[in-house]
Amino acid sequence: MNLIRVIPCLDMKDGRVVKGVHFVDLRDAADPVQAARAYASGGADEIAFLDITATVEKRRTMFDVLEKVAAVVDVPLTVGGGIKSAEDIEQALKSGADRVSISSAAYRNPDMVKEAVANFGSDKIIVAIDADANDACPSKREVYIDGGRTATGKDAVEFAKEMAAIGVGQILPTSKATDGTTEGYDIQLTREIADATGLPVIASGGAGKLEHFYEAVTDGHAQAVLAASVFHFGTFTIRQVKEYMQQRGLPVSL
Repeated sequence: MNLIRVIPCLDMKDGRVVKGVHFVDLRDAADPVQAARAYASGGADEIAFLDITATVEKRRTMFDVLEKVAAVVDVPLTVGGGIKSAEDIEQALKSGADRVSISSAAYRNPDMVKEAVANFGSDKIIVAIDADANDACPSKREVYIDGGRTATGKDAVEFAKEMAAIGVGQILPTSKATDGTTEGYDIQLTREIADATGLPVIASGGAGKLEHFYEAVTDGHAQAVLAASVFHFGTFTIRQVKEYMQQRGLPVSL
């Protein structure tokens, strides 16, 4: 098994780190530069910088803030939110990102993702899939876009398979139902996407206890665990999460 990566997530709005529940009821959490610096020095394997309102507000990612964050960290940085063209990807990489996460645009324009993989390499391209329960879908999970606001009718696992066939490097599924609840990841969604695609999957949405991180790997077959609330509000440190997983036999970098 590869080393399990622990990834704190900076959900960005109006230049600040925020955190909500079920993608709404956002509250202020931190200054992004200060938070990124602290997480990088505190053992983060990577940091995710997600501009969560860029698509809805029909604007590009906050590249100026991204540059400031990139300047203070020495770990890989993934940026997402408002990434909808090759120009956006190029600008993100120039601004200090190591990878980009594409969500709504991947659903609306899969050919753009295919071209991005060809132009920038699969290791640079992550597809983020926001999903919610829908018993009418084969996997009982439906793709949502526009920051979780718009239902698509598309089965989440099927969409993940289509993105894997295009050649993306990783999948980042987030469950609306569990996001921000601290009641645990959507293990079914995570595992089905991991098993169906064979790609590295980043578990996201719902971590609240140390065992949730362990379950995401052992039961959800994730190769990375992403969290926000528990880190922003001091429930756990990154090191505590890693030590817990190591004590239970999972390979991590301490």
